[in-house]
Amino acid sequence: QVHLVESGGGLVQAGGSLSLSCAAAGSIFTTNMGWYRQAPGKQREQVAIITRVFTTGYKDSVKGRFTISRDNAKNTVFLQMNSLKPEDTGVYYCYVKGLQSGEIREYWGQGTQVTVSS
Repeated sequence: QVHLVESGGGLVQAGGSLSLSCAAAGSIFTTNMGWYRQAPGKQREQVAIITRVFTTGYKDSVKGRFTISRDNAKNTVFLQMNSLKPEDTGVYYCYVKGLQSGEIREYWGQGTQVTVSS
C-alpha cells in the first residue's frame, strides 16, 4: 500500500503564491504524478501532470502561473502556484500512478484546501 502525504495550501489573496507538495510513502515505481482540483459544485479536473522523465502538461488556465516539478529519488511532486486567482480556489488532490508488485496502480491524496480571496 502507498500513502500520499500532502502539505501546503491555505488562504492567500489574489495575486499571491502558494506551494504544494506530495510525497508517496511506500514501495512504488512512480510514472505519472500530478495535481487535480475540485471547486465547490464542480467536477474534479486535472491541473498539472508530470512524467518520470519530466514531461509536463497543464490546464490552459494555469499555464504560465503554475509550475509542477518532482523529485524521483524521494517520490515527491510539487506544485508552485503564482499569480493566484479566486477561480483557483478548491481542494487540490495529489495523484500518483506507478508500478507496484508488477501491476499499475493509482493513488490519490487526501486533498488540501486552497482558497484565494479577491
